[in-house]
Amino acid sequence: MIKIALVGQPNVGKSSLFNRLAKKRVAIVSDVSGTTRDIRRREIKIDDREALMLDTGGISKSHNEIMEDGSEFKIFTNVKRKAIETAKQADVILFMVDGKKIPDDDDKALFYELQALGKKLALVINKIDNDNEKERLWDFYSFGVNEEDMFGLSVSHNRGTKRLFAWLYEQLPPALVDKVEEEEDDFSDLEEKPEKQYYLHENGISSSEEILETTNDSVERVVDNHIRIAIIGKVNVGKSSILNALVGEERSVVSEIAGTTIDPVDETIEVGDKKLTFIDTAGLRRRGKIAGIEKYALMRTEDMLSQANLALIVLDASKPLTDQDEKISGLVDQFGLGTIIVLNKWDENLETFKKLEEQIRGRFKFLYYAPIIAVSAKTGRSIDRLQSKLIEIYDNFTQRIPTSLLNETIEKAIRRHSMPSPAGNMLRIYFSTQFNTSPPTIAVVMNKPKMLHFSYKRYLINFLRDNINFEGTPIRLVARGKGDRVEEEDQEVQYQVI
Repeated sequence: MIKIALVGQPNVGKSSLFNRLAKKRVAIVSDVSGTTRDIRRREIKIDDREALMLDTGGISKSHNEIMEDGSEFKIFTNVKRKAIETAKQADVILFMVDGKKIPDDDDKALFYELQALGKKLALVINKIDNDNEKERLWDFYSFGVNEEDMFGLSVSHNRGTKRLFAWLYEQLPPALVDKVEEEEDDFSDLEEKPEKQYYLHENGISSSEEILETTNDSVERVVDNHIRIAIIGKVNVGKSSILNALVGEERSVVSEIAGTTIDPVDETIEVGDKKLTFIDTAGLRRRGKIAGIEKYALMRTEDMLSQANLALIVLDASKPLTDQDEKISGLVDQFGLGTIIVLNKWDENLETFKKLEEQIRGRFKFLYYAPIIAVSAKTGRSIDRLQSKLIEIYDNFTQRIPTSLLNETIEKAIRRHSMPSPAGNMLRIYFSTQFNTSPPTIAVVMNKPKMLHFSYKRYLINFLRDNINFEGTPIRLVARGKGDRVEEEDQEVQYQVI
């Protein structure tokens, strides 16, 4: 696939153009210089032709810019290096400048450096908001670029973008058209279809349209080989370093300055028959300390969690646990994700690990099902083990337990600990069935579902965990009457520790 790289100084509008081409608000846009720091990737389509768009961080004139708190913004050194590396890997380069400013020597030097790469190069002059400002384009002929490769436009006002898109279209290979044999017209898909409903019965829910496969252990799993994994944690705990270690390359900018990552960064790798997409989210601070563009980072983090299957909660093993660690972990529980707790910056012995494990279990009681793995992103220790564990947890997250096995296990639980009789009412479970996956969602069908106490639900969940491998995944358990329709909220309700 053809790669198109967006390159330029900070705050010239690269992310706005990236969003325009992606037809979605993917990158965070703000007036703050240096909002984009990592490389954002997105497959785009211009008419019928496809390309991979790469949005690079702004290349600053000074690598020692001063931030609001007075600290030196040295991470721009890494941002520039990654932007140039990305341009070298691209097939087409869009060099973007601010049309409201006079061309400077830094812009020209960078343009000539990119020109020497021998790639197809366009000069994009942004912020030409009206016809009067077109006069400024004459100043940019000093770059020595051909007129057909120079574009004056305004991304925010969507002026002049049509010509640029047409130019990009010409740089992309024609779309492959598969020859399809002519068939008789079939209008069956136009027929009005009844609203899909789910009804509980002893053999499960037959209206489910998920494609299943059966493994040797008779447990069915949803066939979906694309795993989406969010990496979440406080600022400066090493999330970007873990992403780089997992994918085997420097994908995310790493520095000692807290809050380096703003936009969520995603990268996809293949492990066996699985495709793993990792999302490095921005580090989260206490709400009272979130300011400026970081408020957008928090919104994007929550959006990424809603789209993920699994989450890696990254903790700094070299520092004491905090209330903020616990609150961040609560986000993962809120979205019902498969979870692994990762202790990064690990260089202690096993005895110390056991003590820290006890502390984590004491603080994160709601994530008692999540395995804890100690890693070192710097040395690569246990990264392979973490990768394997992710696939194992995903299998648990998507498994569908056969109704016969589920009922057998629930019956054992009832024999071991009989159901309570609130106010003399005899409770009886007729059967159990799993009606959803990701995470596993189970209904116990009984005579008086509203009278089932939360403590007995907790007992049933724990018994299921003791007898079936649910490591790393929450379990949702709902009580329903026989023949009840499964409501939409039953499938969306978040599991909470009870």
